[in-house]
Amino acid sequence: MSNRHAFDQAIALTPLSDNRYQGKTSEAFQNMVGPFGGSTAATLLNAVLQHPQRLGDPVSLTVNFAGPVGEGEFEVEATPLRTNRSTQHWLLLQKQDGEVVTSATAFFALRRDTLTEQQLCAPPAPAPTSLQRMDISIRNWFKQYDFRFVHGIPLMGRAEGQPLDTESLLWVRDAVERPLDFTSLTALGDVFAPRIFLLRKSFTPSGTVSMTHYFHATSDELEQVGSGFLLGRAQASRLHNNYADQVAHLWSEDGRLLLTSTQSVYFKE
Repeated sequence: MSNRHAFDQAIALTPLSDNRYQGKTSEAFQNMVGPFGGSTAATLLNAVLQHPQRLGDPVSLTVNFAGPVGEGEFEVEATPLRTNRSTQHWLLLQKQDGEVVTSATAFFALRRDTLTEQQLCAPPAPAPTSLQRMDISIRNWFKQYDFRFVHGIPLMGRAEGQPLDTESLLWVRDAVERPLDFTSLTALGDVFAPRIFLLRKSFTPSGTVSMTHYFHATSDELEQVGSGFLLGRAQASRLHNNYADQVAHLWSEDGRLLLTSTQSVYFKE
């Protein structure tokens, strides 16, 4: 176990019975309250990926963080709700002490060769190797990633006279290199700090309530990325009455859009 990548340890699941798995929280991916949401989402997706009835690859994943996940063991129920010839719908429940702490739905499909058209191009950015790695170790999980910011560093504030902006543009990958797959892409889609962190220099308690990932990448495209950097951009449209949205995208170094993520984020005043 000690030789396994920290991320693989964090999302590891042991089968218990039909549709039921057991996991354990990881100190390496601890966040302010409970585990990093990206690792939780990846754990739920992993339950489907290793399920014997799985069909195809993930197309979308919606995760609702119902309550804090306590340290220690938990169970995941992965139930296939309906399977057609090329599509499959899943219900996922993470439980502790018999109570649901996280719920999710996942949509999997056998993808066919069709028209390919990418409307959203990657924004211009310096090469990741030309940028310094930045330590933003607010919590344990930040240490697990190699962040190279172009702009929009959390909790750094803005220069005098500069307009308020919630956009971050950065390169990111696992700090200890690991080949990209659907679970790690899931986690990477959630590495963007709440956008209110860009509007203030002081910490504001906040967290994701609901998150949806849209997987554009195929397994072959992820294999081509390997352990390379992904270019990520995140921005809020509006922060209002304790809640904000957050829209993020991840591109490969050669400009292929791999993931779109939308979130509903709570912040406390």
